[in-house]
Amino acid sequence: MEIKVLGELSLSDGDRQSPVASKRASAVLTLLAMTPQVPVLFDQLVDELWGDQSMTNPRNALQAIISRLRKLLESVTGAKGDEIVRTGSNGYLLDVPAETVDAHRFLTLAEAGADLVQRAPAEAIVKLEQALDLWRGAALMDARDGMRCQIHAVGLEERRITAFEDLTMAKLAVDAERVSMSELRQLAAEHSERERLSELLMLALYRDGRQTEALEVFHGARRRLASDLALEPGPALHLAYEAILKQDVVLGLPRRALLGSGQAL
Repeated sequence: MEIKVLGELSLSDGDRQSPVASKRASAVLTLLAMTPQVPVLFDQLVDELWGDQSMTNPRNALQAIISRLRKLLESVTGAKGDEIVRTGSNGYLLDVPAETVDAHRFLTLAEAGADLVQRAPAEAIVKLEQALDLWRGAALMDARDGMRCQIHAVGLEERRITAFEDLTMAKLAVDAERVSMSELRQLAAEHSERERLSELLMLALYRDGRQTEALEVFHGARRRLASDLALEPGPALHLAYEAILKQDVVLGLPRRALLGSGQAL
């Protein structure tokens, strides 16, 4: 069985896909899947589902949701539902390996890829592309009403951008032409607070022989940071700007210079 939360919540067993129709069951399964084999307290689940709403007997209502969820899991896996969602002394536990949840596979692959960027960028590209290919939409999109799932979703979305940054860095090290310039430009504009995206866009443009555009990215990032956050660009972005102005050899040769010299790209 696979539990997919990077997009619409679904359960899969081979080619068979099973959506989770109940919104509250989706929230419970998602929260349990964020920490497989670790109990989630009854009170935390109740708070996630109903927040400040007044409930006569929230434990009974939670038990009914767990019962429906167990039946669904049983229909997908053929295993007993209470062996998948176990009851503990203080809460419920999803008894599945972490790798059955796509979010955990993503985190493992993203971490492995990040570790390879500097010493083996070609291998890093494979890992990071596998990680990002697991995404089918927004993280935890069917369970974002509760605070805990919201926190998990924000963390996953942040890690997704970091994985894209790492992937871009690895592609620049192997072959700058493999960088998706349009996607990089869009993310840099949408996330002006993440200066690394602007820095990578500047480097990618410079390596493509577009020095003027690379410098304009700096000025655009500076304007957005001042407007949105009342901040100046940090040292890394300033250093990238100055290096591009000087055409510092540390940046590598622009693509047009390589073509002119007859070197292999």
